[in-house]
Formats: sequence, structure tokens, C-alpha cells
Amino acid sequence: MTLIQIGADDRGAPVQVDVEELLATRLLVQGNSGSGKSHLLRRLLEESAGIVQQIVIDPEGDFVSLADIFDHVIIDASAYSAAELSRLAARIRKHRASVVLALDGLEVEAQMRCAALFLSALFDAPHEQWFPALVVVDEAQLFAPAAAGDVSDEARRLSLGAMTNLMCRGRKRGLAGIVATQRLAKLAKNVAAEASNFLMGRTFLDIDMARAADLLGMERRQAEQIRDLARGQFLGLGPAISRRPVSTRIGPVRTGARSAPQKLAPLPAASADELHALLHDGLKQEEKVERPAPPPLPAAEKLIEKIEEVTGDPLPPGPGAAPAAAGANAVAAILAEMAAEEGATYKQSAALFQDFALRCRMRRIHTADIDLVKFRRLFAIAVAGIPDHGQDFSPEIMRLAGTLSEDVVAPFLLIANAALENAPCPDDDTLARAYGTSSPGRVRRLLDHFERSGVLAVRTDFGGRRTVTIPELGLETAQLED
Repeated sequence: MTLIQIGADDRGAPVQVDVEELLATRLLVQGNSGSGKSHLLRRLLEESAGIVQQIVIDPEGDFVSLADIFDHVIIDASAYSAAELSRLAARIRKHRASVVLALDGLEVEAQMRCAALFLSALFDAPHEQWFPALVVVDEAQLFAPAAAGDVSDEARRLSLGAMTNLMCRGRKRGLAGIVATQRLAKLAKNVAAEASNFLMGRTFLDIDMARAADLLGMERRQAEQIRDLARGQFLGLGPAISRRPVSTRIGPVRTGARSAPQKLAPLPAASADELHALLHDGLKQEEKVERPAPPPLPAAEKLIEKIEEVTGDPLPPGPGAAPAAAGANAVAAILAEMAAEEGATYKQSAALFQDFALRCRMRRIHTADIDLVKFRRLFAIAVAGIPDHGQDFSPEIMRLAGTLSEDVVAPFLLIANAALENAPCPDDDTLARAYGTSSPGRVRRLLDHFERSGVLAVRTDFGGRRTVTIPELGLETAQLED
């Protein structure tokens, strides 16, 4: 049993959290804006900083100040590519570094995609790296929304899937989810339901009070007291906190947030005329002031080196991963194997990518540089039967394929390969399988799309014989009789 104190009850007795129990049972924090959720999370992080690894998903950049006192590494997500973030997440699990993933430089949809990628990479760590870690997600309703919003369905699906994995399956991998939300009604039920510990702060809506009271095992008539909680006061329950609901006033913290001060400040003493002059003086003629460029953000390799320095556990290059050439050949073999399976092209890209990642992990193949977008293109090349990712194939054809969207690359390469070998154009069934459809009409519409785009020219004579030309390359297929 490892206890940390997060605050005191109404009698002044300490309220403690068992960190070991928390790792196994997870925590849900709810409270309206201004109720003290971030303060509670900061207290929890500060008190457990020297006990367990911490990974903070920070959409507002409030927790970057942890690095001022503790050994947390700040990762500004806006500075890295998807592949770099995946590599960083893998190193974080290997080195057991405490980090803050700052997402405040991104739009909401980009935050969701980035958090999904980062959490998935943490989740996919090999078995020998399943060290215990607290994964704190502030404003969790952004990443696991209960209903569709203004973001794309794909971003919501990826983010919600990663959050569900964290809360439902993360325990066996050493990942203990701590999620904080403004309203339980905004948070997906599959995510909220997996927490066994609760800290409920001030909330005003009846539906939220009733649900909070249910989670705390309180009667509905007692739910009114949740509205009367002071800022920084929470009702706690759970195996890691207390067997009965306990009122807790959260203790002080040593680091601060970057949010605006809440206290009033005196207004300027200038008169209205003086303020008007200050606002308008030289407005039209004002020259642009050259501002110093912000300091460059660290590259991924530099940040990885910093993680190694903090943890004192340097990682040899590429442990357990196949050499570059052998790894590329192995990846190509896996893609060809998947492409040959019955019904593979009809599956969702996300499901195929997870299958691909699992096969690579089972064979200890390093694939951190392959994200979902790159996988879709490599898989399309494999579906077309082009070996070795197309490296030894016609450079002109591959260049032209690179200008197309991933979903049409496979049928285009099938046609281009036939034209290169002066073979008949693949029939509709073959093109339909590569396109991931069973509708001949969609294949015809695809060929019409290629024609309108100027990529292909299709000619069908009265006898039903079809030839396809690639005007830019001067290639043409032999005739195919329907």
C-alpha cells in the first residue's frame, strides 16, 4: 500500500489515495468549469511524482509547469509528425519517462487525432515494457464525446477507440486512466463506466447531479449537496479513496497553471479621451514591428535524447527491431500476405492497420514510421501485386500513382501494370476487388473519374472490346473482350 494525501475532510483528517489500488481501479473526476478539477489533478500528480510514471494529455497546456519542479518532459504535439509522436510514445514506455503532451497549439480535431495516435502507441508497447503508469486526460469529453460534434466521424472514432482501450484494457498493460470531465453527460458511457474511483465536484444541472449521486451511492434527495460544494471541494468514493463517500478539500499545490488570474485588477485611470487617443494614435501609419522569432522547438531526436537523459536509461538504436533492409522486406511480405486474404480489401482501413501493427509486433518488426495514411498507400500497392513497395517498379507509374488518393491507387496500378506489359485491362471483377467494392457500377464510375481527371483514356468498340490508355506515359493495354 502506497498512500498519498490529496486533502482533508470536514474534520481536518487527511484524505489519502492508495496509488497501487488506483493503478488497478482507475479514477473519474467530474466538476463544472471553475470547480477545481485541474487543481485536484495537479495535487494528485505532484504528490505521486516520485512514486509512479505519469503521462498527461493536456489540451489546454495547463500542466507544462510540472517540468519547473519535477522531471516531466514537455512534448509540444504541434511540432512533430505522426510517425515522430509514435516513436516518442514508444520511447516513453521503454524509459518510463513522465511526460506532458501539450495539445494547446492544435485545433480540436487535430487534438483528437494526436491524442488517439499517442495513446494507441502507448497501448501497443511490447509486453516487457508494461510498466505501471498514470495516464491523466484532462477535459476527457473532448477525446471521448458521448455524441457526434463538429469534428469528422473518423477523428471521433479514432479518439474514442483509444480512450476506450485506455479505460477498458489499459490495466493489464500497466496504464491506469484518470479522466476529468466538466459533465458526465458529455463523456462516453463506455469510458466513464470503467472507473471504480470517483471524485465529484460542484455541478448544477439536475441530470449531472443525479448521475453523480448514483455513482457515489447516494440517494437522489442527497444529490442537492453536490450543488453546494465549494471550489476545490470534492466528494470521493472508491477502493483507492474510501469505502463511503467522503468530503475532501483539496490541499495546496507547488506549481501553477497558465490560465488567466481570477481576481479583479484595477482599471486604468486614464480618461475616455486619453484611451481613445491611445487606441487610435498612428493606427493607419503604424509600421510593422519586427518581432523576434520564437525559439525553435526541439526535433524529435533531441526530445528522445532528453527523455533518455532524464530517465538515465539510454536506449540502443533499434533494439529488437529488424535491420532496415530486412525490416522493409518483412513489411512488404506482411502486406502481400494481407492483400491476398479473402475479403481483405472490403475491410475498414483502421481495422486493417491494427491487424498490420499486430502482425509486425508478433514478428518484432519496427514500424514506427508507418502511420495510417502511409499504410493505406502501401497496402494499395500490395493489392495491385507490385512487389517491394514499388521501389523497383516503373518510376513514372509510381510518380503518377503518388498524385492519386489512396483509395484509387490499387485499381490504377492494376491497369498501369497491364499497360506496361501490353496485357489486357483487368476485368470489372478484378478492379472491383482492388477498389473494395462488389458493384460493377462503381468500377465504371471510377473509370469515368479517371477519364475526367485526364489520368486514363478508355475506349470501348461496338464489339465490347475495351482498351485503356495512360496518355501521360504513352502506355496502352491490349483489348479485353467483355
